[in-house]
Amino acid sequence: MTQNTTAYPIRVGVQLHPQHTSYQDFADTVRRVEEIGVDTIWDWDHFFPLYGDLQGNHFEGWTLLTAMATLTSRARIGCLVTCNTYRNPALLADMAKTVDHISNGRLILGIGAGWFDRDYQEYGYEFGTPGSRLAALEEALPIIRHRWEVDVPKPIQPRIPILVGGGGEKKTLRITAKYADMWHGFGNSSVLAHKMQVLDEWCKEVGRDPREIERSAATNKADSDEARDGCVKVGVTHLILGMGAPWDFEAVRKLVRWRDSRS
Repeated sequence: MTQNTTAYPIRVGVQLHPQHTSYQDFADTVRRVEEIGVDTIWDWDHFFPLYGDLQGNHFEGWTLLTAMATLTSRARIGCLVTCNTYRNPALLADMAKTVDHISNGRLILGIGAGWFDRDYQEYGYEFGTPGSRLAALEEALPIIRHRWEVDVPKPIQPRIPILVGGGGEKKTLRITAKYADMWHGFGNSSVLAHKMQVLDEWCKEVGRDPREIERSAATNKADSDEARDGCVKVGVTHLILGMGAPWDFEAVRKLVRWRDSRS
C-alpha cells in the first residue's frame, strides 16, 4: 500500500462533462456520484462540446454549478476550470461568492487562462495570445481576492480555495505559486513530478511555502491502482476522473475504493 506523506488527505473527484446529455440526466448523475462517495464534483467552462457531435447538447458551467450546489450536500463543487477571460473578474468573484453561499461553503474556484478558440470566436471574445490570456489571469486573481474581502456578504469560507489548472512552466506555474491554493495537472507520474518540482521552485522564488498548495491531477477509467499510487508517491493527493455521458459509475466506484484502501 502506498503511504501518503503529505499534509493533505487523499481525495478523489469526478468531472462530469456537461455535453451530449439532458439537464435531468446530468442532475441525476451529480446526485449519484455524491452517493458513491467522491469528495469533489466538477464541470467545465465551455459553450460547445469538445468531442463527439460538435453541434450537440451543451450546458453553461457556472449556471450548472448553482444547480450542483443545490443537488449536493457534502461534496465540494467547482468548475475545472473556469476560463478567466469569459467574465469580468469582479463579476466572477461575485458569482463565486454567491455559489459559495448556496453550497454552504463548498465551492472551489477552478480557473485557467482559456484555450478553446471556438468559444471565443462564436461568443465574440478576444482570443488574443497565450501570453495575453495568462497576463489577464495574473491580473484577475488579486482582483477576485480583493472583491471577496470588501463585498458583502463575504463568502462563507474564510478563504475560498483557488485552483489553477495548467502546466506552463514559465508563467502558469509561477501564477500558481503566487495565488493558488490548489494546482491541477495532467500526465503520468514522472511528468507530474517534474511539473511539481518547477512549481516548488517558483514557490521559493516568490516566497511561498509549497506545502500550502494541494496537488491534483487527472485520471481516467483505464488507469490502474498502481498508476494512481505512482501519482501519490510523487505528491499528488487529489485525483479527478473525467467522464461524459453515458456515465460509467463503476469507474467512479473503483476510484472511491482505491481512495478508501489508501487512506
